[in-house]
Amino acid sequence: MEIVYLLVPVTLLLVGVGVAIFAWAVKSGQYDDLEGPAHRILYDDDQDMIPEDARVDERTAKTESSAGKADSVERHDR
Repeated sequence: MEIVYLLVPVTLLLVGVGVAIFAWAVKSGQYDDLEGPAHRILYDDDQDMIPEDARVDERTAKTESSAGKADSVERHDR
């Protein structure tokens, strides 16, 4: 039972040191993602950047252009 009086403060001290080291690592940028932005350029996210009202379904566009109806498509930019 006497060892508990020694182990509890030592454990609290070690936990405090661990938290301090972790806080230092986060503040100094040790967990920054350096490769993520380089890989993110390869993702195909163009569809998300096109406004909903300007999107055209590829199948619809192909059939309209082959039927000669592409000129009659009206777009409202207001």
